[in-house]
Amino acid sequence: MRKNAARRYLLGIERVITRLQDAIARGEPLPDLAELATLAHLSPFHFHRIFRALAGETVGQAVARLRLSRALQLLSGGDSVTSVALAVGYESPQALARAFRSRLDVAPGSLRGDAMAADALRARLSAPLAMAGEAAPLQVTVREVAPFEVVVLRQRGAFADLDRGYGRLFDWALRAGVAERLQRLVGLPLSDHRDVAAAAHVYECAMAFGDGIPRPPAPMVLRLVGGGSHAVLRHVGPYEGLEAALDRLLVEWWPGSGHALRDAPVFHHFLDDPEQVPAAILRADVHLPVVGSR
Repeated sequence: MRKNAARRYLLGIERVITRLQDAIARGEPLPDLAELATLAHLSPFHFHRIFRALAGETVGQAVARLRLSRALQLLSGGDSVTSVALAVGYESPQALARAFRSRLDVAPGSLRGDAMAADALRARLSAPLAMAGEAAPLQVTVREVAPFEVVVLRQRGAFADLDRGYGRLFDWALRAGVAERLQRLVGLPLSDHRDVAAAAHVYECAMAFGDGIPRPPAPMVLRLVGGGSHAVLRHVGPYEGLEAALDRLLVEWWPGSGHALRDAPVFHHFLDDPEQVPAAILRADVHLPVVGSR
């Protein structure tokens, strides 16, 4: 049952890849998020996460791979490097050459008219979709989570440096006289630290203190988190592995769970302090918002 459901979603991802492939082949603008999500029968809110979990690559990585594959096809027919670069969406032949060197370790000009070499490299770019293995089922619980108020501070930078954000939140709590009321440490991932440079990674650090706390100064804000049903997976290990845990939740549990995803943010509930607990046994709960059944 789970495998059949997973295959249904993989077919949706394949439709997305086919649509991207067609747009690149025709030299058309790439489809927007709404169109891609509709093709995959997924919510735009969760589309990028689910695509990565099921396909084993981000949408951006898929586009880059498909552009290189199309470029190889055109080069094998004898097209010039400049015309190929523009045809597949690169701004210049130099940009295409950099992409070839980075991914294929070859100069595009050396492949012009060489169908055999180009086809061999295209085979390397076929990238089959990732399928979940037959590992033991995840221990997932679905529970109602009452909404709770948190103080949020948006943090940019490497995942390993998020402590700065929590440190600023706690300093404010000390000054405001509410530090002893701390109830939960929470995080809301707005990007995936595995896929973006440290400077581009965005994560919202949050702390819950209960009702009646004073309004924090900007850039901190008050916000409600939770509310409704959530699939909860306990992660044990370094907190850098939380995104991989969410991948497993989306690939191995969700497709056959009977639950639809809700347009609400994923959040992490940290249960241990990394400064006091060894990384190998740190605990955190991944909360994925869901609704009862599809």
